[in-house]
Amino acid sequence: MMEYFQRQLQQVEGRLIKCEQDFQHFSQRMYDVSKDIHEQNSKMNAQKSEVKGHVDTLSMRLDRVEKDVEYLQSKIPDGTQIEIEDSLLERQVKEERMKQTSVMRKDKDCSSQLVGFKSLKIVKKAGDLNGAWMKDSTKTKIYFFSGTRNRTILSYNSLKAFIHINSTKITEAITLPFPWQGTGHVVYRDFVYYHNADTNNEILKVHLYKHTVSDRLLLPGAGRMPVYSLRPHTLLDFAVDEIGLWTIHADPDYGGNLVITKLDQESLSVEYTWDTNCNSHDAEAAFMICGTLYVVYNSNYGGRSSIKCLFDIHDTLHTESIPVLFFPKRYTTHSALHFHPKEKQLYAWDDGYQTLYKLEIQNI
Repeated sequence: MMEYFQRQLQQVEGRLIKCEQDFQHFSQRMYDVSKDIHEQNSKMNAQKSEVKGHVDTLSMRLDRVEKDVEYLQSKIPDGTQIEIEDSLLERQVKEERMKQTSVMRKDKDCSSQLVGFKSLKIVKKAGDLNGAWMKDSTKTKIYFFSGTRNRTILSYNSLKAFIHINSTKITEAITLPFPWQGTGHVVYRDFVYYHNADTNNEILKVHLYKHTVSDRLLLPGAGRMPVYSLRPHTLLDFAVDEIGLWTIHADPDYGGNLVITKLDQESLSVEYTWDTNCNSHDAEAAFMICGTLYVVYNSNYGGRSSIKCLFDIHDTLHTESIPVLFFPKRYTTHSALHFHPKEKQLYAWDDGYQTLYKLEIQNI
């Protein structure tokens, strides 16, 4: 009898041990599932933020399209029906595209090239080692962007006002709705265009006086690598010339070569894109003149900056036929270069020094 009870007791103990093992296994499974759910939830939150950005952009575009449609509908007489054959419609679209290209070439085109530097003027030393300063090509105000991540712009009524350090009465602080990243931003026709910090390729157009976002764009293919290898903080660069507004970025799928994009400054839509033969390796900055990209190169330790590569969208100028152009100073390290089409000057940020280069430009 005792042996029977002992065997029964051992069986019960065995079952208890198995239950405990099963419970531990179940607890581990629950922990793993909970961890997976937490990780998936984090990914979903990140994707949700990204999707929200896309939805906001699409919503803004949709509002504009709806307004355009309402305007067009108001211009169409009531009861009128227009039937256009597909072939005729396609032909009209092609003709319209040809007209747009012709307008760009005839009305906005120019035939000038950079041949050298006339003079150099160190205007001031202010702000961080990296930054940007510029003048709106349609105004007289100076805009001062200190650092590679900030949201406060200092505005001065003139270059003279900017030079006078203690002129606080003629200084205006403009706070942007979102911080910028890098040093590539530009001011053009009362708007600032810049790379929105903590995004790969989002461009913001902000009204300088209303301090509101007027438009935004996710630039295809941009933001995957620094636009210039010597300026790792800048993923997107902007430029203004006689033709209009441009962006510059580097494409890792194209060997790190630079890509330039012509933007419509009103709608912030992409008009044209060109893959250039200029590489981002050892590049520190670039600027546009009359539709020609001029890329400035240097070394990791600084030295004499030089223009060794250019790309002309009109295929008139070629790097092989242009000599290397050296900057006047023997030691420079530019974090930003912005061309002023009317003054024919470069507004440069050279290791914390705000510098002006007067350019020698000739017609071709």
